[in-house]
Amino acid sequence: MTYFQELWSSRELLFNLTKREITGRYKRTVLGQLWSLLNPLASMLVYTFVFSIIFRNDPGPGDPSGIDAYFIWLLCGLLPYQFFSNAVNSGMGAIWSNSALVKKVYFPRTTLVLSSSAASGFNWSVEMGILVIALLIVGGPGVLVFLPVVLLFMALMLIFATGLGLMLAVVNVYFQDTQHLIGIALRLLMYLSPVVYPLTLVMNASDNLGPLFGSVTLFDLYRLNPVERFISAFRTLLYDQRLPELDDTLFCLGYAAVFIVLGLWIFRKNEKKLAELL
Repeated sequence: MTYFQELWSSRELLFNLTKREITGRYKRTVLGQLWSLLNPLASMLVYTFVFSIIFRNDPGPGDPSGIDAYFIWLLCGLLPYQFFSNAVNSGMGAIWSNSALVKKVYFPRTTLVLSSSAASGFNWSVEMGILVIALLIVGGPGVLVFLPVVLLFMALMLIFATGLGLMLAVVNVYFQDTQHLIGIALRLLMYLSPVVYPLTLVMNASDNLGPLFGSVTLFDLYRLNPVERFISAFRTLLYDQRLPELDDTLFCLGYAAVFIVLGLWIFRKNEKKLAELL
């Protein structure tokens, strides 16, 4: 409780650090905040061309929304994944990139990771706002009904990514190889998550293979991926425009709770040593 009170007393510092992250990221650029939109839009164009036109990947219309647009379907998974990747990367490097500040004065080092996640969350909210406008144009006002639930899942994914960022920030101080390893892992994780292909392809492949050992199938192992659960929930809410499955909701809640608790515990245990190791 003392630690949380200390964090609460540093809320103004957290706000200023977050503001610095947001404004400093695109400082002295002509397009400014628009750069946060260009990256997912460029990825969307490439993936749409490759997977929709060349490979003719068709996830089908949303059920029950009836929306049938691959680029919208793609953005519903691509934006959450790119947020997760950005939040983990920025949180992992938050302590090391602010080493001069950490060495000079004492303050809760957690605020550095929290501000990085909050800045990534701000950029993500702008991108999701654009996506909602596109959904209103393509699919009508139905998406507005589910916006409160979308915001809830956005908060859960932010908590989940922050918890992972706290753990990796500590590991990255001890071992600088971590940032390179995580960079590779995040690239692989994208293709191990249903970002550019529908989940039904994995189900079909799993059925063809049969059980791997006992009654466990490839699909069962695939669904252990936390990012897959979040992407499935966002697609259901935004593209299908219905509530996500109960098991997806429970898994998302569980992953967010477990990772933030573990992240805070690991970070708290190592916080006093960080300045000595930088």
